Amino acid sequence: MLDHVVLHPPIKKTKSFGIRDKSNVASLLIILYQNNLEYITEIIKSLLKELVEKSVEGKHPKLMLRRTESVVEKLLANWLALCMYKNLEESTGSSLYLLYQAIKFQVVKGPVDAVTGDARYSLSEDRLLRTENRLEPVTITLNVEYEGKKYKCRCLDCDTITQAKDKMLDVIYRNIPYSTRPAGEDLDLDWVNENKTLQDEDNLKWKDNGWKQINMLKDYKLCNGADVVLTQYQKCRTLPRSPNGSVHSSGFYNREAVPITRTDSEVGTKYWHLVKQPDDAQTKGLSSEIYLTRLLATKGTLKQYIDDFIKTVLTASPNMLPVIKYLFDFLDDAAKQHNITDPEVAYTWKCNSLLLRFWVNIIKNPDFVFDIHKTNIVDSCLSVVAQCFMDSCSTSDQNLSKDSPSNKLLFAKDIPVFKKSVSKYFEDIQRMPAVSDQDLNAYLAEVSRMSTNYFTKDNALFELYSYVQKYSNEINESLEADSLTKAQQFPDRLGNVITNMEGPSNVGMAYV
Repeated sequence: MLDHVVLHPPIKKTKSFGIRDKSNVASLLIILYQNNLEYITEIIKSLLKELVEKSVEGKHPKLMLRRTESVVEKLLANWLALCMYKNLEESTGSSLYLLYQAIKFQVVKGPVDAVTGDARYSLSEDRLLRTENRLEPVTITLNVEYEGKKYKCRCLDCDTITQAKDKMLDVIYRNIPYSTRPAGEDLDLDWVNENKTLQDEDNLKWKDNGWKQINMLKDYKLCNGADVVLTQYQKCRTLPRSPNGSVHSSGFYNREAVPITRTDSEVGTKYWHLVKQPDDAQTKGLSSEIYLTRLLATKGTLKQYIDDFIKTVLTASPNMLPVIKYLFDFLDDAAKQHNITDPEVAYTWKCNSLLLRFWVNIIKNPDFVFDIHKTNIVDSCLSVVAQCFMDSCSTSDQNLSKDSPSNKLLFAKDIPVFKKSVSKYFEDIQRMPAVSDQDLNAYLAEVSRMSTNYFTKDNALFELYSYVQKYSNEINESLEADSLTKAQQFPDRLGNVITNMEGPSNVGMAYV
């Protein structure tokens, strides 16, 4: 009953029922019906029909489903997230993970500034390290006593101690979920041969005009083959944390924490790694031609992984999930029913509903799918790939010049190819046999069984009721005015719900 109440027109039209409220209600409804997706699918279809009518009456029908400004748009996004999980698990997930790993591996092959997050090997111009730092690879022997093993870890002499620890943990816990492995800030890096603990900050360097450089491996003159161990450190020595959880001091530091021994005189110190910020001279250190060449070189290394992922997403195989075919047919039929002759309208609806709403979100956030750590630089590179995918869904041609954004120029030759893949994907699906309601419901029942017990329904029901309580006056007036809901005794049933939740003394006040 509550689903009908919260989706009734008056509450949706109330000005105080904002975008965040609509998103919350949609998420709560999906949680409540996670075990009955057939029912919530019927609700989505009904609301989509209303949305199509509203969009067609407007001047720009192509904009439908582009944003998440209504309950049905968020409902559809959540519905797709549940229904597409099997696709990720059995098909596209592996290529997505390989893409993430390839980007991560390529980035750490070169220097990454621990303070700014900029890297020499980047797809993003905004995160490109525009300075020439000489570096030498350093291969360290990591002893893991409880395993009786030794690991060879490739680092760079310009890595900070925390960066080196992270690379070592990546080697040891290569196939272990990130959330279950120890954090680098909880460990000390000890150089066995020298009986020395390496730290991001100690007395190796002095402050210079308020600036202090973070220690790197080369500052300790760590040589190839040096024996090191990771141990639990005995006391907390960390830089201050910013509100978003990163560590910083007069600037920001994008690692989780840094071992440090501090004195009162160091309060307010500005820390830097490879580049001082702000440093106007540094930002002009490379010409645009050089950094575009560097971006292209990184893109060339990652191209095969990007191509493989996009090919996997845009392949309409015979064993494709029935929800995709069903949704696309629904949108095609809606366009026909409203006599829409422009083929780009239905094309754009399909892009907005699945490719842009679901896949772009997944590309940007593989940590939604996998238990991994996404650094700032990896996040920036994934955003560039996502933008390329978005541009491939556009029906308009790109008019590029030398002044166009670097991410556009970077994939200028690839986007026309990807556009053809998108068109072929839609055409192949359109030619497939229609999905019957019986086949769709069979798949939805399977998904419902998979999603059992992931969320707490009682909490969701209480949260949903809070919206009913907040807008009880508008809802009750609407239900009384609607002959169908009145015949089904919805006003009385709603009153009983409020009585049970609030008690008899409050039910009258709810309708005042």
